[in-house]
Amino acid sequence: MVENVIQFIDWLEANKRIEFLEHDYASRLNLICKLDGLQKAENYIQKIPVSYRGEVVYRTLLVNCVDSNNSRKAEEVFNRIKDLGLPITTFICDQLLMLYRRAEQKKIPEVLAMMEKENIKPSLLTYRLVIDTKGHASDISGMEQIIDMMKAEGLKPDLMIQCTVAKYYISAGLNEKAEAVLKEMEGDDIQENYVTRKSLLPLYAALGKADDVGRIWEICKSSRRRDEYVAAIEAWGKLGNIEKAEEVFEDMIKVCTNVSAKQYIALLKVYVNNKLLSKGKDFAKRMTDDGCHIGPVTWDVLINLYAEAGELEKAGLILQQASQRTENKPYYSSYLTLLDKYSKKGDVQNAEKIFLHLKQAGYVGKLKPYQYLLQAYINAKTPAYGFRDRMKAGNMHPNKDMAAQLVAADALIKSQTSSLFD
Repeated sequence: MVENVIQFIDWLEANKRIEFLEHDYASRLNLICKLDGLQKAENYIQKIPVSYRGEVVYRTLLVNCVDSNNSRKAEEVFNRIKDLGLPITTFICDQLLMLYRRAEQKKIPEVLAMMEKENIKPSLLTYRLVIDTKGHASDISGMEQIIDMMKAEGLKPDLMIQCTVAKYYISAGLNEKAEAVLKEMEGDDIQENYVTRKSLLPLYAALGKADDVGRIWEICKSSRRRDEYVAAIEAWGKLGNIEKAEEVFEDMIKVCTNVSAKQYIALLKVYVNNKLLSKGKDFAKRMTDDGCHIGPVTWDVLINLYAEAGELEKAGLILQQASQRTENKPYYSSYLTLLDKYSKKGDVQNAEKIFLHLKQAGYVGKLKPYQYLLQAYINAKTPAYGFRDRMKAGNMHPNKDMAAQLVAADALIKSQTSSLFD
């Protein structure tokens, strides 16, 4: 489909049917990034008339670098934007913050300092990203300082920020502060504000507030929205009230039209999270009987179900069957779940098998599988000969945690070698 769009655009351009402007070139560039990768996209930029190689074009390339988690290329593009004298906008800074939030949080202060120096005004997204970063690092006081700064700038925390703040308060055990945020979220129009109701259900459940979950759910019931039913199923499941979760699901089946696998999966996840293998198996069969489309999401949940129950062979069989489908491949997380379990057991043979299948599925360039695989060797007290070479071949660079793993793995090799001379 994308290839056809690109061919059509090429035809329009070649036959002078439309006159391309910078936004048109940027759209073409975006399609090339998605279909052919960043390198071909960069090559295409050289074909764009110089007068149209502006901020919109390079901003489009930067977004795709960030989406690909390619820090090196993103930084190259950012430096090119600076070298060309193009404007450094809030949007561009937010892209860098999104990139660094995932992997290189130590660089976030550099971006914020640059914004302050260049008098680049933070957006609501800027504050969201920094608040989330602070909360994720358990820096609650730092998170609160950012909120105060935002309010001083005349910006009011939106629903997403409120949910994020409440979540981190709960994680830190600051339940009173979390409740205060939730009450603020409710306001006076909770009867009409379904988006907020949907957000409150899991947060009250995380606080263990069954009465509040029930109260909000009673307000939700009359609207008959599927996403509110799903939120209620998840909330009751989080509280361990399986009967209530099942009751909400059956009510949804009766009153909602077009109930899909997505809604079924909500209850299946409840069974998984509460380690109810028998119920999960029966419900998975019901999904098939009811005509649900079984795809990557369902496979992922089922693999988790069996893996958590210790039935790794069954989980592996589901993964194998799913990987043979041509229309969709299993999620990266499905492979990682099994790899983690085999790693903890020190089952090197099966860990190597999952690692190979993961690479065959096209999930390359990620460090976590190497960490799990190496840990399998360490837990099995088996030397991982040539592991550093394997990492180099995969263009992998160890982080701090994996560097410690490699030291432990090297010790096993030395121990094995020394024992030959005892």
